[in-house]
Amino acid sequence: MLNNPELKVFSGTANMPLAQEVADYVKVPLGRGEIKRFSDGEVSVNITESVRGSDVFVIQSLCYPVNEHLMELLIYIDALKRASAKRINAVISYYGYARQDRKTRARDPITAKLVADLLSRAGADRVITMDLHAGQIQGFFDIPVDHLLGMPILARYFLKKGLEKSVVVTPDLGGVTRAREFSERLGCPLAIIDKRRPEPNVSEVMNVIGDVSGKAAIMIDDMIDTAGTIKQGAEELSRKGAAEIYACCTHAVFSGPARERILEAPLDEVVVTNTVQLNSTMKLEKVTVLSVAPLIGDAVLRVHEERSVSELFE
Repeated sequence: MLNNPELKVFSGTANMPLAQEVADYVKVPLGRGEIKRFSDGEVSVNITESVRGSDVFVIQSLCYPVNEHLMELLIYIDALKRASAKRINAVISYYGYARQDRKTRARDPITAKLVADLLSRAGADRVITMDLHAGQIQGFFDIPVDHLLGMPILARYFLKKGLEKSVVVTPDLGGVTRAREFSERLGCPLAIIDKRRPEPNVSEVMNVIGDVSGKAAIMIDDMIDTAGTIKQGAEELSRKGAAEIYACCTHAVFSGPARERILEAPLDEVVVTNTVQLNSTMKLEKVTVLSVAPLIGDAVLRVHEERSVSELFE
C-alpha cells in the first residue's frame, strides 16, 4: 500500500465544481470531508474517510474571500498530515496574494512569500498551481512547485475561431513576455498598451504601440480583477480603429465594479477559465468560460505516477 499509495482528491469550498470535474477526469470519487464554521467564524475541517498512506490532492482556489479560503486550505492540510496521509499536494488553481511578490516601497511585506511559507509549514509536500502573476514566486517555496499554463487552452480557443487579421495586445508592459508567446502560438503580430498604475486597481492608458487598425485585437493577461485595465484598453483599441476586440485571461477574479465595466466596454467577448468559480452575476453573454479540469487532471495523474509534468506543454 505504501509503495503504491492510493490517489485521493479532496476539495475546499472555493471551487467545488472544478474539483468535481478533476475527480471525474482522474476517475476517483471526490473525497469525503466536511468544512464547517463556528459562530465566531472559525473554520473546522473533518475528514470522514481514511487517508492513511494515501497520495492526497486538495483542490482550492484562493479567491474571494481570500483569507477564508486560505485558512480552509491550511487547516485541510494540517488535518491530512495528522491523519497520516503519505503525501499532501495542494492544488491551488488561483494563487491569491501573488501580486504582493516584491517590495515596491519601504516597509512593504512580501505576502506571496508569506503564503508560501504558511503552506509549507502546514504540511504541504507539493504545490500545483496555474499562471502565477510572477514566475519567480515558484522560488518562494521550499517544496516542489508544478506551474501549469492556461495560455495553450486560450490559444486553442482563438485558433478555432479562425479570426482574420488578428493582433495580440498586452494591456501593460509587464505582460509583454506572455503576450509575445501568445502571439507566436496564434501566428500574429504583437501590440502593447503603455499605461501607468498610480495606485493598486487604478490604471491610466498612455499610448498604444503597434498597428491595430482594422484588426481583431486580442488582449491577454493572467487575471482580470476590477476590469479597469481591460475596459480602458478596449476603449483605446476602439479609438485606434480595431475591428473586433477580445479579452482573455486565466483567472477571472472579477471583483468590485468588474461586471459594470465589462458590460460597458466595447468588447466582443471575454474568454476566461474556471480557475475561479464565477458567481451568478458574472455569467454574462459576452463571457466565455473554458475548463482547466483536463489540464489539472493530467497534472494530478502525472504527479501521482511520478511522471514529468512539463511534457504537458511540449
